[in-house]
Amino acid sequence: MNTLISAEDLARLLETRDDIRVLDVRWALLGPSGRDEYAAGHLPGAVYVDLETELARPGASEDGRHPLPAIDDLQAAARRWGIHDDDTVVVYDDLSLMSAARAWWLLRHAGHRNVLLLDGALAAWRRAGLPLVTGEQPDPPIGTAHLSYGSLATIDADTAAAIAHTGILLDARAGARYRGETEPVDPRAGHIPGAVSAPTTDTLADDGRFLPADQLRAQFESLGVKPMRPIGVYCGSGVTAAHEIAALTIAGFVPYLYPGSWSQWSNLPDRPVETGDGGRGGFGGFTGASVRL
Repeated sequence: MNTLISAEDLARLLETRDDIRVLDVRWALLGPSGRDEYAAGHLPGAVYVDLETELARPGASEDGRHPLPAIDDLQAAARRWGIHDDDTVVVYDDLSLMSAARAWWLLRHAGHRNVLLLDGALAAWRRAGLPLVTGEQPDPPIGTAHLSYGSLATIDADTAAAIAHTGILLDARAGARYRGETEPVDPRAGHIPGAVSAPTTDTLADDGRFLPADQLRAQFESLGVKPMRPIGVYCGSGVTAAHEIAALTIAGFVPYLYPGSWSQWSNLPDRPVETGDGGRGGFGGFTGASVRL
C-alpha cells in the first residue's frame, strides 16, 4: 500500500481520473485560520477539512486535546467531503504534512485503503508550478463511504507505559518539549518515562519531502526500532505523531499510535513524568512477549 504521491503524479491523476478526492488540512496549533489560508489558494477541487471539528471531538482534559472523533461523525464528514469507498484520497497542508497526516491516519484507521500524502505538501505543488484556486468552492456531491475503526492499531496510556520498557516508545515532539525545557500548552513538562526522543521533523529532507525509505529505516534503527519490537508513537495530542507513523510505515515498520499522547498523560496526576535526555526505551528488555493493543 503506497503512502506518498508526488505533486506531478497528482496533477496527472486529476486530469485523467474522476475518483480522486483532495483534502486540504491546513491547521496550526497557534497559527492563522486554516480556512482563510485555503481560501487564499488551494489545489483544484480540494475540500477544506477542519482538524479541530472534523478530525477530533470535544473531550475532558483527561482525554487529551484531540480525542478521535466518533466513527459516525467521521463517516458523515467523509461523505460531506465527497468520498466514496473506491476513491483515492490525497491529503495535504502547508506544514510539511504535520496536520494532514492526521487525516491520512484516521481514514486508514477507519478502513479507507486508498489514502495518500502529497509528498512535500503545498510547497511541492507550488515548486512544480502547478495552479492554485482561490475562494470557497461549491460543496461536492455527497459521498457514500463506509467507515469503521480498527484497521490500524492504537494504544492507551497503560500500553504506552509498557511499550516504553518492553519495546520502544517514540516521542515525536521537538526535543525541547521532550526534555521538559519548555511546555507551551500542556500542564506538565517532560516525557513518558522510558520514551525515546524522535522529533518527526527529522524524517524530512530540506525541501519538506520525506527522506528515502532506506534512510528513514536506518534512522529509526539507530534509535532502537526493530521489526520484532512493539513500536509506540506519541506527540502532544496525537496529531503530529501520525506524521511519524507515516515515516515509520514508509520505512517498513508497523507502529502503534497513542492518540491521547502527552496532552492526556500530563493531565493524569498518577502518571510519572521524566525530564532531561531520559532513557533509551527499554534496550535489551524485549523478550518477544506480545503487547495487548
